[in-house]
Amino acid sequence: MPAKTYDTIAGLRGALYARRAAGAGLSVGFVPTMGALHEGHVSLVRRAVSENDITVVSIFLNPLQFDESADLDSYPKTLDADVRLCGEAGADLIFCPSVREVYPDGASTRVEMDGPTDVLCGKSRPRHFSGVLTVVSKLFHIVEPDAAYFGEKDAQQLAVIRKLVRDLNMPVTIVGCPTVREADGLAMSSRNTHLNADERKAATCLFRALAAAREKLGDAAARSGAPRGEGEWASLAAKVADAARAVLDAEPLARTEYVELLDAETLAPLNDSSKAALCAIAVQIGQTRLIDNMRFSLDG
Repeated sequence: MPAKTYDTIAGLRGALYARRAAGAGLSVGFVPTMGALHEGHVSLVRRAVSENDITVVSIFLNPLQFDESADLDSYPKTLDADVRLCGEAGADLIFCPSVREVYPDGASTRVEMDGPTDVLCGKSRPRHFSGVLTVVSKLFHIVEPDAAYFGEKDAQQLAVIRKLVRDLNMPVTIVGCPTVREADGLAMSSRNTHLNADERKAATCLFRALAAAREKLGDAAARSGAPRGEGEWASLAAKVADAARAVLDAEPLARTEYVELLDAETLAPLNDSSKAALCAIAVQIGQTRLIDNMRFSLDG
């Protein structure tokens, strides 16, 4: 059965109600996207299809999570191709609402969070995560999924959404899926289409920086073992971040926004309870801002 597309909340809810009523206990997997889909998004849809009876994909360019209107205006818009890719990947229902459908006239409620939204991208994009939390909360209420699928490339977003679900007791399992990369290591992103040939070549510095961080962490662990005390944890984080930053600084077209090594689950500074570390980076190449990350086990 081909995927069916809906642009109203009532239409999507009606379709979901009918499908759920037709089979007791049917599970619903959900993949929220902003469009401009690539193989990374498609991998999420395929995962959801493989693990659920019904798969819903939303394609909605959420204005609340953009701090600058120019960034919103320049975001690629490829709805027809996106719908085709979702259908080919096995999605059952596709939700493509208008801004007014999601945020009706007079809507003023926003979802806020302290802690993991204040670091990394949150420092330079103060309204971004409120926009993400607001739209994800609305979409979860609309779709009522059993599981929702997000890419690990946006590690901060994934951590924030997991905390949202825990804090508000939402009955949905959040599934993080591995980053899909090009052959040279560059993480797939809708923003990659903005890079010219020289910038695209320069963008490989992100993955090379993460590889340098991984090597530095391994060397530090081999020499000193597990850190003891707050000072040693901070020193380790600084050394690993410096190794990654050196690679980025060597690329003339790259302007580094941040390089940090944090607790992978909480995005707080590393400490004795940290089971995994996240090296996260953000870089401006030309007019394009790119992010990437790599997760490292600290269990030995």
